[in-house]
Amino acid sequence: MSPLITPEELAALDGVTLLDVRWRLGGPPGIDMYREGHLPGAVFCALDADLAAPPGTAGRHPLPEPDDFESAMRRLGVSGERPVVVYDDTGSMAAARAWWTLRYFGHPDVRVLDGGLSAWADAGLPVVKETPEVRPGDFVARPGGMPLLSAAEAGALATSGVLLDARAGERYRGEVEPIDPVAGHVPGAVSAPTTENIGPDGRFRPAADLRERFAALGVGEGVPAGAYCGSGVTAAHELLAMEVAGLPAALYVGSWSEWVADPARPIATG
Repeated sequence: MSPLITPEELAALDGVTLLDVRWRLGGPPGIDMYREGHLPGAVFCALDADLAAPPGTAGRHPLPEPDDFESAMRRLGVSGERPVVVYDDTGSMAAARAWWTLRYFGHPDVRVLDGGLSAWADAGLPVVKETPEVRPGDFVARPGGMPLLSAAEAGALATSGVLLDARAGERYRGEVEPIDPVAGHVPGAVSAPTTENIGPDGRFRPAADLRERFAALGVGEGVPAGAYCGSGVTAAHELLAMEVAGLPAALYVGSWSEWVADPARPIATG
């Protein structure tokens, strides 16, 4: 089953939990956008609070503790046997983090609305302001559903396989660093900006196109692969694109913000 779902397919589904995961680095708060209009029945999921632990030496968006994630998902109405569809309005960047985190903690049926809120509205489907009543879910968090990389494993993968850097090219090269205290990339990592996963219509490129893209980056059958970004958000988008392409990969959740927290870790530029 594809990890993506079209607006038309979603509109025809019954019994699905909808999570609105709109988010902007530095604001404005996604809840404000949610209140201005969202899919009928959707509940707002806060990336910083519900999909990550507080920032620290493990990065700006480390994995939440299982109990914390379980509690958050139950509050949002997530149940283990009920399909979940997540969406945002930024090319599925934040929604991909929700997709990956739910999958990592064991949810078997999570999909991303391809094209997000814009695609839904463009299809002539309703957008509402009413906040639904949420019936608490029974989701049980079981870590380990998706492959994960530690800092040491990410560094090793950059030489033994392919480690993709999902950030913009200028951040990878170390020309600019607007967020983290040190510029550059993990030595041996390959630049693979997530913006290239999306077509001009704001939806994911076809699976064949994505396979061709990743093959050009060195990802192929039998080659271990992983991805990182600044804090584990856009790297999840890379993994979602690879899932669409039928390519397995692991996520370095701590990403660059964790990597540079230890001055002993090597840094490359250019």
